[in-house]
Amino acid sequence: MRSFRIIFIFAAFIFLLAGCATQPAGNINSNTTTNTTTANTTTNATTTGATRANLNYLPVTLPVLDALFYEDEAFKAALKERLKLTDEQIAQLQKIAREETSKLNETGGDEYSGTTTAARESAAAKIKEVIGEEKAQALAELIRERWGGRAAEGDSGGATAEANSVPKDTRIVVNAPAYRMDVFENGQLVKTYKVGIGYPEFPLPTGRRDAKQIIFNPTWTPPYSPWVKETSEVKKGQPVKAGSPANPLGIAKIPIGLPSLIHGGKSLAQIGGFASHGCVGLTNTQMKEFIQILARIGGATLSEEQVNEYIKNKTETKTVQLGNGVVVDLRYETIVVEDGRLHIYRDVYDHDTNTEERLQQVLKAYGVSLDQFSPEERQQTLDALKEMSRDARGRTDAEQPTSNANANASAQKGAKKDTAKVPEVTRTVKGKKEIVIEVAALKGKGYPAPVALNTGGASGKDAADTKKRR
Repeated sequence: MRSFRIIFIFAAFIFLLAGCATQPAGNINSNTTTNTTTANTTTNATTTGATRANLNYLPVTLPVLDALFYEDEAFKAALKERLKLTDEQIAQLQKIAREETSKLNETGGDEYSGTTTAARESAAAKIKEVIGEEKAQALAELIRERWGGRAAEGDSGGATAEANSVPKDTRIVVNAPAYRMDVFENGQLVKTYKVGIGYPEFPLPTGRRDAKQIIFNPTWTPPYSPWVKETSEVKKGQPVKAGSPANPLGIAKIPIGLPSLIHGGKSLAQIGGFASHGCVGLTNTQMKEFIQILARIGGATLSEEQVNEYIKNKTETKTVQLGNGVVVDLRYETIVVEDGRLHIYRDVYDHDTNTEERLQQVLKAYGVSLDQFSPEERQQTLDALKEMSRDARGRTDAEQPTSNANANASAQKGAKKDTAKVPEVTRTVKGKKEIVIEVAALKGKGYPAPVALNTGGASGKDAADTKKRR
C-alpha cells in the first residue's frame, strides 16, 4: 500500500530523532546522554521483496537528508571524503533539506497531495541541481547505507534472522505490529509487555540495537520540529526539567540507538496502540518493573529500594550503566506462528508484509506448507491476509488516494503549490488489529506465547493520565 501518509513515513524520521528525547546537535545535556552508537536498522527478514532486501525500499527524500545533517555529525565529513563535495554544495543541500522539512507539521487538515514516488523524484531533481546526477546517485547510496545500517554478523535476531526466530541468548524483542515486547534470558522467555509504538507517520524502525544505560527522571529537549507546540514550559531547543508535567518521558528512558528510546510516561489508553514519535512506550508502572528486570539481565546492581528512591526524587536525573549491554531486537512481523496458532497482525506501517509469499516463508521455517492446511483453514488464512493488509486507516491499495486526485482536490480548495498541509497523525487503527487462526499442522510449533503478560499500569496516576502527550 502506498498512501499519502507514506510520503513522509521516512521523511518524518527527522522528528523521530529528537522527538523521543534525543538532544539537538550542539545542545547535549550531560544528564541526558543518549546512546550515540550507530544504529543497525536494516529491515528485518519480515519485510520482503527484492527492493527491500537491497535497501531500495528507503525513499531518499529531503527530510531524510535533513535528518542526517541534523543528527549525524560525521555525515558532512563523509560527503567531503567520499563524494568530494565542496562546502558550498553541502551548505546548499542542507538548506533545501531544511526548507522541505520545515513544511511538515503534525496537525494539518488537508491530505498531502503527493506520493512517496513524487517526494523521491522531487528530492532527486533538487539534489541534481546542486551536485549533478552522478553524485546525486552516490549521495542516495550513502544515505541508504548510513540510515539503514547493517545487522551484526551472526546475530540470531537481526536482519538475517528466520521468521519468528526465538533468541537463544539474553535480549529484548519488540514486535511492533503485535504491540509486544518480550524479555528473553538465556533463551527463555521470562516476561512479556504490551507496549505503545510509533504512529504510522513516525514508525518504530527495525533492526538490532543495544541498551547500555537506564536514565531515571530524564530531561527532555524539544526538537526544532513543526510538531512541537511551544508553551511557557516548552521551548524548542531548551531542556524541559525532569519531573515537569510537560516532560513526556515519564520516570525513565532507555536509549536504544537513534532515533528511538524505550521510555515511560504513557497512559493506559496508549498501551497496545500508537503512542509516540518512533519509540517504545510503557506506563510508569510498567517501566518501574521493566527497569529492574533490565538491570538484572544487564549486570547492573540496582535494588528495588534504589529504584524507589530515584523515582521519588523526580527532579534529579540519575544514570545507571548496565554492566553488559542488552540487545534490543526491533522487528516488524505481521505473520507469527505462536504455540500452534497463526497470528496475522495488521500491517500498520504499510510494509506489504501480509502476502501469500511471506506466509509461505514463515510456514517453511516450521517445516509446514500452505498445502497442509485444510480447505477451511486455507480460506480463513487467505481472507485474513487480505483483511490485515489494510493500512491503519482501513484502506486497501485500491482505496488509496492518488496524487492526481489529491492535487485536484487541493486545487479546488484554492491550495497553493507546495503549501499543502500534512494530515494529522494516525492515532488509532480502524478495524481489527489481529486475526488468530487455529491450524492443526502447526500444533506444538511456533514462537512462545506471552509469559507473565503486563498490559499496563494499575496505579491511579497511570490510570488517570489519559492525555495523549506524545
